[in-house]
Amino acid sequence: MGQASALPSTPHWPDPDALIIGAGASGAAVAWRLASSGLRVVCLEQGDWVDPRRMAALGLDWEDRRLTDFHPDPNVRQLPADYPINDSASAYAPLMFNAVGGSTIHWSAHFPRFHPSDFRVRSLDGVGDDWPLTYEELEPYYNLNDRMIGVSGLAGDPAHPPRSPRQAPPLPLGPLGETIARGFDRLGWHWWPSDSAIISAPYGEGRQPCNNCGPCTLGCPIGASSSTEATYWPLAIRLGVELRTRCRVREITVNRAGQLRGVLYYDADGQLREQTAPVVIVACNGIGTPRLLLNSRSRQFPEGLANRNGIVGKHLMYHAIASVGGIFEDDLESHKGPSAACIFSNEFYETDERRGFVRGYQLQISRQSGPVSVALGPVPARRIPWGRDHHAAFARRFGRYGVIGVTGEDLPEACNEVALDPLLTDAHGIPAPLVRYRLSENSLAMLAHGVARATEALLAAGATETIPNTVANKVGWHLLGTCRMGDDPRRSVVDRWGQAHAVPNLFIVDGSTFVTSAGTNPTTTIQALALRTADYIVRERANLGATAKGGG
Repeated sequence: MGQASALPSTPHWPDPDALIIGAGASGAAVAWRLASSGLRVVCLEQGDWVDPRRMAALGLDWEDRRLTDFHPDPNVRQLPADYPINDSASAYAPLMFNAVGGSTIHWSAHFPRFHPSDFRVRSLDGVGDDWPLTYEELEPYYNLNDRMIGVSGLAGDPAHPPRSPRQAPPLPLGPLGETIARGFDRLGWHWWPSDSAIISAPYGEGRQPCNNCGPCTLGCPIGASSSTEATYWPLAIRLGVELRTRCRVREITVNRAGQLRGVLYYDADGQLREQTAPVVIVACNGIGTPRLLLNSRSRQFPEGLANRNGIVGKHLMYHAIASVGGIFEDDLESHKGPSAACIFSNEFYETDERRGFVRGYQLQISRQSGPVSVALGPVPARRIPWGRDHHAAFARRFGRYGVIGVTGEDLPEACNEVALDPLLTDAHGIPAPLVRYRLSENSLAMLAHGVARATEALLAAGATETIPNTVANKVGWHLLGTCRMGDDPRRSVVDRWGQAHAVPNLFIVDGSTFVTSAGTNPTTTIQALALRTADYIVRERANLGATAKGGG
């Protein structure tokens, strides 16, 4: 995938003030924020630019490419930028995309914030842990991130605290959204237009509003999706950030005193190189970050960098995921528009112990995909049969099908983990991650409740048939918790600023720092935390530089 010709070349900093690993949601945000404060920044990304002219969404074969080179599972995709993952012991397959922009190229751009209660899970419900910061501390960075990338939505949601106005009006609900909203109204349940990182009106430089073409998870060639290759990265490069693509980091290195030195990485030609820096910032997601730290072994850190307490890789969270589809008699044009940017409900978000589980979930209304996906069916058992009646059966479903997804809070458990596989390696011989994950009894009870409520809502909206999908495996979109933050160095990897307890010049800014998962999509929270960490690095720059120079 070639570099987009409209983007300028980047400078070269042999001695940067900060080195970032990963050019996705959080790495891009940090790069812009540091550069806007005058720091010389280098970012290493194992993928490359994706040329908007070659994005899968532009071709007639987009559904085929969703199953091949744009598949969200790297084990299926197997592109040069990918690394293999042993997920044979995981109920869910980890999903990610390696490129400038990372998985934001692949996202559905559903963009809700955490609730204030999500930061106080232990205090409120006696499970998980409390975060070492509050919603109120993070709110200014939520607002900043919205302004930087552009979010469509509507103020006034009673399920959330008051927040700053969105940058564009909500995307149209369409006949499907309006129909299911009436079902929620009949039941007396909360619903609200989705917050979407997709602009409904012109915003930024050269970005066009959404044209409702549909295949959002295959890249947005017009820049309506607020993915970071279209938002943060052009600004960061203009400020002087050096972005080196097709560079895979092998390990983060330390000196004899155990203080951070820099990284060893393979460049685009496969040559092993070293880059030193006084500060290293890791933004490789909840699988790639623990993998990198565990591979960064030394005499000072024999079990992996920043892992003296054995916490790195533990407490993996994905989100408990299920869905229910509904077939309607009327044509609801359900194949038109952004897939996840419709409506959502927080009716069952907070804990109610009468339900038989703690914490809660969000109901998210999603649209139908293209004709190939419809023909294959939401689950193999419900595929449209081939033969004489195929076209009639297809016509009864295409445009008449809507989905209510259940996104449940996944509580942290030490048994769910990312480790190193003893045999599997990537193309450069670097040990690959081994993922172990199971759904807890609490998650299973939550999903059963969510599927029942989603079915109830679809029937209330007029669905003539419902199809539950509770056994999907390719749903590991949200990779969280494996390098958790906390005030206690014995029970966490980084502090409230994302700074490693054991290595003061090492910062982590991706979803691996999450203490709990909440019951909603994490990217806006990931980016807000990353911006907050960047400001801390700027404030503490002198102290961090002094630490890096000590020890010899």
